[in-house]
Amino acid sequence: MKAKQTVARRLAAYAMLYKFRIAAALLVLCCAVGAELAGPFIAKTIIDKHISSVQLPWYEASAGKQPPMGMKSVGIAGKTYVRSDWLSSQSAEDKATLVGAWKEVRFMQLEGGMYLIDATEQFDGNWSLSSERMVGEDQATVVVKRNATTTESFPAKRLSVTEVGALYQYEVGAIIRWLGLFITLLLTASMLHYIQAYTLQSTALRIIQRMRMDLMRHIQRIPVRFFDNTPIGQVVTRIANDTEAIRDLFMSFMATFVVSSINILGIYVALFLLDVRLALVTLVFIPLFTVVMWVHLKFSKKYITIMRARLSEMNAMISESIAVMPILQAFRQEKARLSEFEVLNNDRYRSNVKQFRVFSLSSRNFSGLVGALFTAGTIWYFGGQSLQTSISFGVFYAFIDYSGRFFQPIIGIFDQLMNAQRAVVSAEKVFYLLDLEGQELEDAVGVARPEGHVAFDNVTFAYKEGEPVLRGISFEANKGETVALVGHTGSGKSSIMNLLLGFYEPSDGEIRIDGRSIAGKSKQALRKHMGIVLQDPFLFAGDIKFNVSLYNKDIDEHKIKQALTDVGASSFIEKLPGGYDEPVVERGSTLSAGQRQLISFARALAFDPAILILDEATASIDSETEGLIQQALKVVSKGRTTFIIAHRLSTIRDADLILVLNRGEIVERGSHDQLMQLQGRYYQMYQLQKGGENELVERLV
Repeated sequence: MKAKQTVARRLAAYAMLYKFRIAAALLVLCCAVGAELAGPFIAKTIIDKHISSVQLPWYEASAGKQPPMGMKSVGIAGKTYVRSDWLSSQSAEDKATLVGAWKEVRFMQLEGGMYLIDATEQFDGNWSLSSERMVGEDQATVVVKRNATTTESFPAKRLSVTEVGALYQYEVGAIIRWLGLFITLLLTASMLHYIQAYTLQSTALRIIQRMRMDLMRHIQRIPVRFFDNTPIGQVVTRIANDTEAIRDLFMSFMATFVVSSINILGIYVALFLLDVRLALVTLVFIPLFTVVMWVHLKFSKKYITIMRARLSEMNAMISESIAVMPILQAFRQEKARLSEFEVLNNDRYRSNVKQFRVFSLSSRNFSGLVGALFTAGTIWYFGGQSLQTSISFGVFYAFIDYSGRFFQPIIGIFDQLMNAQRAVVSAEKVFYLLDLEGQELEDAVGVARPEGHVAFDNVTFAYKEGEPVLRGISFEANKGETVALVGHTGSGKSSIMNLLLGFYEPSDGEIRIDGRSIAGKSKQALRKHMGIVLQDPFLFAGDIKFNVSLYNKDIDEHKIKQALTDVGASSFIEKLPGGYDEPVVERGSTLSAGQRQLISFARALAFDPAILILDEATASIDSETEGLIQQALKVVSKGRTTFIIAHRLSTIRDADLILVLNRGEIVERGSHDQLMQLQGRYYQMYQLQKGGENELVERLV
């Protein structure tokens, strides 16, 4: 529960950044809902005051006592009739005089026709049309049931269409005005709904835009250790899919929940204004639907959690499969990989089906059933005899209209609950990523260029606690020197460089540059004057010039071309159709491995680093390209401290210091000649590689 509150609070914090826009949208929404909810009240007014008013008591004026001048009256078949409410303008004395001189009659709607009943003085009871017809098409017999045992029959006159129109002659104008107001309110509500929907949805997009930017900023602050243990696809899912699910929360659920809540509140106000007794009955729905929603959330939460987890795992598998597709195809692992994916996909499908089963049983079906039963019960209870005495037909109609509207927002909330749960689960994962400890990024403007003196002082390091990969590493590299690290795979060469770059912190010992410890130093300031070239170079989508400068405004086109020339890359670049502006697709797949490596070298050189790190940078380059790079490095390494991690020992013969590592420890150190004289591990490695090369040459010859 605490986690949910935290997620809700943090989501609310993002929403509060745009509180004025949201408040404006909600204000507009209230106006729109008010305009919509006025419809049944207008219908009630039209029915009770204008359409049903014909069934009020009427008086047939006597020949000697006609209505006063200015009083409304209706003429039918040569007789004058006055409706009881038209007498309200008269004084009590005049009204009593007129009523005493006139005969009370009724106009009643019976089985599709309007009938005049003037043969009785009592009009209470239930009236119906008798099957016995009197002489003449406009004559009929009506029956009134006074109670369970008393029934009476009276003659009645059926009115023609013209005569019926005369009864409503004073109501047509008022009805048209009310209908005009109703249409105006509908148009106004439609326009206001558009404004609030646009405002709320654009605000939701703003919130998600900000959240995605926060995620992108934060993942660049997270230590590299996190990415060593987290599949790339899962991180992509957090930024792309999970934020999209949260967008649905703000755009769909929030809008639906607010609209529905305001609708329900407005409907309750209208119901209590119409009839308190009926409104009190509807209050039972609130706890009922609250319990159903709680059950729905409880059972569907676990299924949605599984679905989101499987989606994340599927994205990770897809990302990995695409990255290693040549390996999968080369080793014929397509079916095995497909089987693994099918297991995840089926698990997600089963959870999805179970979730929809809960949703179907507890949402629209349940709400629709309760709504239908309630409407049927209301019609049964207030229908028939009690309709004439309990409530007016206009109130009855408005109540049925409002009760029908009451269940629509409930169904809308249920329909969006799945989106809300999916968003909450996604938000938990997004905020988990945002809560990971990160380091603030700094511009590192004005950071002085170091001399390049590097010292490792008894450094120990472990990726996992208790399993050190480096033990007691100590060495110094002076300005302008070249230090080579050699050793079998897993001996700790790359780990030393990762510590120097600040990707990890040593478990023990100290690393110093120019005599100052790098512990606690800004990583941006630390790396500002460092350059690195990896064994598998990465090129970004763009052109060749961009892949050298990487947004650095200090590297102009002249420096770009000079760096490419120094590493020997200009010869093949100038032959490309676009030259230095040649587009580079993702990862530079249209270029050869050697060409990508040369551009990566040029990138490092263009930044003019004080410390240059080559992590097996020549491992995937042919001998001719390696010769170009070796020639360029002799020029650019002057004045720089250069670290070389190499398997090919022929590339480090000129290094000032060679460190031989084995199982995380430095077992030999010295120049090439010194290590060869020592005839230790380095000597054996060199002889093995030299023997292999000689054997290869002999085979080629």
